[in-house]
Amino acid sequence: MAQQLATPMAFYRGGTSKAVVIDRRDVPANDERGLAAWILAAYGSPDARQIDGVGGADPLTSKFAVVGPPTRPGADVDYTFYQVFVDRAVVSKDMNCGNISSAVGPYAIEQGYVEAPGDAVTVAVHATNFDQMLHITVRTADGQPEILGSQAISGVPGTGSPIEVDFHETVGTHGLGLLPTGNTCDRIDVAGVGTVEVSIIDLANLIVFARAEDFGLSGTENPDELSDDGEMMGKLENLRKIAGIKVGLAADLDDTTYKCALSPFLALVAEPRDWTEYGSGHKHRARECDFLAFSTLDGVVHKAYMVSGSTCTAVAAFLPGTVVNKAAGVSGSGGRIRIGHPSGTVEVEAAIDKHGDSGFTVTRAALVRTARRLMDGHVYTAADRLPWRDEAGDLPPLQIEHPGPRTAVHNEVYHRD
Repeated sequence: MAQQLATPMAFYRGGTSKAVVIDRRDVPANDERGLAAWILAAYGSPDARQIDGVGGADPLTSKFAVVGPPTRPGADVDYTFYQVFVDRAVVSKDMNCGNISSAVGPYAIEQGYVEAPGDAVTVAVHATNFDQMLHITVRTADGQPEILGSQAISGVPGTGSPIEVDFHETVGTHGLGLLPTGNTCDRIDVAGVGTVEVSIIDLANLIVFARAEDFGLSGTENPDELSDDGEMMGKLENLRKIAGIKVGLAADLDDTTYKCALSPFLALVAEPRDWTEYGSGHKHRARECDFLAFSTLDGVVHKAYMVSGSTCTAVAAFLPGTVVNKAAGVSGSGGRIRIGHPSGTVEVEAAIDKHGDSGFTVTRAALVRTARRLMDGHVYTAADRLPWRDEAGDLPPLQIEHPGPRTAVHNEVYHRD
């Protein structure tokens, strides 16, 4: 009897996150629910420490990706991202991760999907979660991704080779355009807080933005301490879920349990002020950023800031009337935006074209990350964690059915009760 299933994998750091990445040709299940069961077993979820799996006991290190041959014209590879919940038996595809996206470029080259004869190559990535395109530019040498370099990013020790990720083609992940409500600013009633002014923007991921001060916060709070404030996190989660109902992702609060498990995301912004960097204790001055922001993920405060969310946030900063625009105090149609966050700063290039009274086209939404392969080999999953054994208890041989292109599949969450 086969007691464990061995699946080829590579383990990557992409930006401030880490993920197991597997080739679609090695996917150990031929349906999404079977794959979700395998992911939960591989990561050791649900368990706060994920001790019996490869998960890192934090949403930022409990991520998974599948990369394979392209199913869309013009793409070099397909890429599907999965967020693995730590203490719940839930796997969600209702988001993209910019940090892990940055690792897809090097992975595509290292796996032989893309040739790199020169000094740099741009990998065209079909991000299947929302059937959109990313463009990832990787510096190369001798046909392989460069690893060493002078690029530093907040939240990652040392430096590496810069990788540019451009999200400008990812407007409207949920099919509702850049402004899902049609407005740059809306109002939402939050229990225990009152009426809160918000901006709901959809680029790379759907995000609801609000002012930190409306919740009595400064934007400089320690992520761990704020995450431990159950009352405050409850208010923030309430706002996030109501925003999900407002844009039609769920019918009511009960319906948001799974339909809004992750999306929309929540980000709070504040005007620039001095802040202390998480972990290092480094003191930052207000002049180092255009505004402050922090976000939540799976019920906790992000210790850095979402990469895909950074591009959405930067675009929001140039949309007149949004709460981000008011916090940033910027004008014009584009430029570099510096976002101060718990682990330092992130700089994003963003640009928009305005047409008519309220129409906007995003022409630039890019930032730089670093990424590298940390490990490769096999990930092992115990047979008794997998529901698709045969009658004798043996694990079946791999039977891979390569999926076709996915379109307009949203709020797709797999969970085990």
